[in-house]
Amino acid sequence: MTEAIDPIILLTTGGTIDKLYFDALSEFQIGDTIMKRLLELARVTYPFEVREVLRKDSLDLTDQDRALVAKTVREAPSSRIVITHGTDTMTQTAAVLAGIAGKTVVLVGSLSPARMAESDAHFNLGMAFATVQVAPPGVYITMNGTVFRADAVIKNREKGAFVRRV
Repeated sequence: MTEAIDPIILLTTGGTIDKLYFDALSEFQIGDTIMKRLLELARVTYPFEVREVLRKDSLDLTDQDRALVAKTVREAPSSRIVITHGTDTMTQTAAVLAGIAGKTVVLVGSLSPARMAESDAHFNLGMAFATVQVAPPGVYITMNGTVFRADAVIKNREKGAFVRRV
């Protein structure tokens, strides 16, 4: 008898990781997610599903948006959840998710769009997928080659990196 595998549910909310550059407009906009394609290119064999929840810059997220993300996590048919999210308010959303029991939730983003050649998105997403498979239930953030407990991290804008809260 084969053991059933709890799939990873990847929820997309927008943020830089899914931004596109429109040259004619000279600005970035959030486009269709390419997370499924990134995971296919990485040859991920662990079962996963990609679900779009929002398509917003994290600076534009409201309390209602965060409530929707939390509801989606609570109702997800899996205990393993990865959420792509803009980095500016990632810790705020993580705080809203902190009370959800029995789930391992990993928030991930990037400092440059995944569609750019020198983006950190691919590596960060890989770290999130590894973390969600081995970490105990709780809320985590994977950025800059580090796994952080979500309640012990801040974004240091001067360094352009996430760092442990002191």
